[in-house]
Amino acid sequence: MNEKNIILSMLELQQSLNDETNGLGWENGYTKQDKLISWRRCIYMECAELIDSFAWKHWKNIKAPTDTQNLRVEVVDIWHFVMSLALQKYCISGLGDIEKLADDICMTNGFDEFCKEPMVVENESIYEIMNDIEMLIHETSGFQNDLFAILKIYFSMALKCGVNLLSLYECYIAKNVLNRFRQINGYKEGTYKKIWNGLEDNVVMSEILASGVLNADEIYKELAKRYAQVK
Repeated sequence: MNEKNIILSMLELQQSLNDETNGLGWENGYTKQDKLISWRRCIYMECAELIDSFAWKHWKNIKAPTDTQNLRVEVVDIWHFVMSLALQKYCISGLGDIEKLADDICMTNGFDEFCKEPMVVENESIYEIMNDIEMLIHETSGFQNDLFAILKIYFSMALKCGVNLLSLYECYIAKNVLNRFRQINGYKEGTYKKIWNGLEDNVVMSEILASGVLNADEIYKELAKRYAQVK
């Protein structure tokens, strides 16, 4: 699968997930329950969670190691919302279909580097990474957003967090499956259990990936098996 097809595959999965979760026409800014959608707010709130993967507090746990497992999960979560913002902009502004969007993402400044080997998080300055994250927060916290500036910052930040295109795709597929699993099991209604016998479901998903299970159907089956054991 080439780089464009990887991007296109993720965009199609995100479009499908948004259609299922929010209802057709979500691009107009509201869910089928008339709940306002703000993808930019989703992005900067996830950015704040990403920052908490680092020992940034000067008054607490100052020597704590970076939570690299959560780092990857949060980078992927942000990507869900970046893609959703892009899909919405292209639809509402008539900029082209989903394939045109995939082409344009592949032409974004920094994308070629994003397709290469990721950096080693432990070798990078956490303050430099957090500066990138805060640049992303700044770019999404206003009402006027430059999609390609967001993408450029995201690609640079993700690489420093140890995530490149291939690892993003691998983890995105798993998280997409988990998001579908959550919705089917009452996430929106508030009945879903996010803590599975002491572990957050994101951690369980990461364990499944680490065990070598990469097929979407198999990931779903393993999630269902483990969720059935939740007390």
